[in-house]
Amino acid sequence: MFESLRPVRFAEVDAAQIVFFARYLEYCHDALEAFFGALEGGYPHMINVRDLGIPSVHAEIDWRAPLRYGDTARIEVRVAQIGTRSATFAHRLYRQGDNVLAAEVKQTVVFCHLRALGSVVIPGDVRALLEAHLEAPKG
Repeated sequence: MFESLRPVRFAEVDAAQIVFFARYLEYCHDALEAFFGALEGGYPHMINVRDLGIPSVHAEIDWRAPLRYGDTARIEVRVAQIGTRSATFAHRLYRQGDNVLAAEVKQTVVFCHLRALGSVVIPGDVRALLEAHLEAPKG
C-alpha cells in the first residue's frame, strides 16, 4: 500500500461546503502522480520523456462521508489487478484528523503512448512498482 496526503482547498468545495464530487478522481490522480514518483525521474519523466500516460478507462466511486475545506485527505493506493496493458487501483480516502472513510474509488487505467494514443505493454520498471503494491487476493 502507498499513502499520499492531499489538503482540501477552498476552490474545491461546492455550495454545500463539501468537496465537489468530481474532485475525488482528481485527488486519486494526485495520489497516482505521487505513487509513480518512485520511478526514475518520477511522474513528470514518465509523461514528458517516456511519453507514457495512464488514462482512466473505468471508475467507480462510493462516497461515505464528506470532506470539507481545511480537511486533509489521506489517500491509500493499492493495486487491485495488473494486466498486460492496464492496471486497476483501489483507493481509499480518509479524513486525516478522525480517520473517517470518506470514499472508496476503483479506477482502471491503460498504459499508452501519449502522442500516438495507443496502448502499450506495461514497462518492466512500472510493472515492478505495481507488483510491489499489489493487494493480496481476498478469500
